[in-house]
Amino acid sequence: MRIHIKNAMIVTMNTGDEPYEGDILIEEDRIAKMGVELREEADECINAHGMVAMPGLINTHQHSPMSLLRAFSDDLKLMDWLERKMLPAEDRMTPEDMYWGAKLAIAEMIKSGTTTFADMYVHMDQIAEAVSETGIRASLTRGLIGLEDDGGQRLAEGLKLIRRWSGQAEGRITTMMGPHAPYTCPPEFMKEVMGLAKDTGVPVHIHLAETVEETVKIKARYNCTPTQYLYELGLFEHHHVLLAHAVHLNREDVALLKGMKGGIAHNPVSNLKLGCGITPVLDMLGQGTIVGLGTDGAGSATTLDLFEEIKAAAWLQKLSTGNPAAFTAAQALQMATVNGAKLLNLEHETGTLEVGKKADIILLDMQKPHLQPIHQIESLLAYSINGADVDTTIVNGRVLMRGRHLLTIDEKEVLAQATVRGNRIVQGL
Repeated sequence: MRIHIKNAMIVTMNTGDEPYEGDILIEEDRIAKMGVELREEADECINAHGMVAMPGLINTHQHSPMSLLRAFSDDLKLMDWLERKMLPAEDRMTPEDMYWGAKLAIAEMIKSGTTTFADMYVHMDQIAEAVSETGIRASLTRGLIGLEDDGGQRLAEGLKLIRRWSGQAEGRITTMMGPHAPYTCPPEFMKEVMGLAKDTGVPVHIHLAETVEETVKIKARYNCTPTQYLYELGLFEHHHVLLAHAVHLNREDVALLKGMKGGIAHNPVSNLKLGCGITPVLDMLGQGTIVGLGTDGAGSATTLDLFEEIKAAAWLQKLSTGNPAAFTAAQALQMATVNGAKLLNLEHETGTLEVGKKADIILLDMQKPHLQPIHQIESLLAYSINGADVDTTIVNGRVLMRGRHLLTIDEKEVLAQATVRGNRIVQGL
């Protein structure tokens, strides 16, 4: 299958590249050629005049089935939100609910320009099936809690996910080990998870210091910060690690992350909405630590539109420093593309538009009042675009959406299933 994208304004996200008007030729699942006025035979031609072609966005932290819990527990403090609403609702969710919740989330992500996401949840077979069917790319993780003895069931499920799904769905699925958080994973359990990650050769995906409450718990138990706790266990020394949130880090904590493999999944909208705080992104970037963007689950963030995270990330750093020049549009876009690819260990395949890389491409319709005139494309992409401006989404060389119409998902069926299942789950809570 050959697809010829013509007349697009191409934003490669490669350092030093300037946007240019040109063509992209896709052969099977990869970018075969890029240039001006390519003359190529193709099975499908997409006229992208008036559109921007850029790498698909990468959501580095998600809980996709929580899309069924969107906007039923807002405006609460985090522990009230979690204990009074989220946990009781999640207890009611069946494996089939997980499947349809994941499909709902994937539909939203495809329609808002996300081509790859990292997920941590339970019943991961159902989520993997949804990924396989819909054509999106994903890094999947079974969340692991080690506070009680379950006979090794959770660890077994985590290993099953890795062994069954790594490299499946035309290579679109990768996997990680997923210890939930320092406060839910005691040292011996963490060491066991780390050993399994090393044995299977996969990264580690873990929440870190999302709330003040977590830092208090870890200080009381181990007389250190959550970051120091993981550092002293050797997690950063021996593993590629995806740290979700990392809000409450002091300067010493930030310094401990220098040189680590992997980095931070920054979730600004969720952190803002739950009043958690502001991640010290500029301090991390300043020492070379990779920072990408995530939405967290729709149960907290409400939206899975990664363009909203791009805006929020930039605004927060400008506000926290009092300096509008401290954090740029280009930095925010890098976090949502190339940095995300690095966090998921996929930078050799996606995150930028380059010949030989996977054809994970989105086309943005710029012929709209809020996107004209075009003075600086990067500024428009960071501060003006929203997910509804995505016209076409391509993953692995396959068109998943064109003209805002989903091609691999029956949107009406997903919405109907979401309504019935979502209402049942939250009834009476």
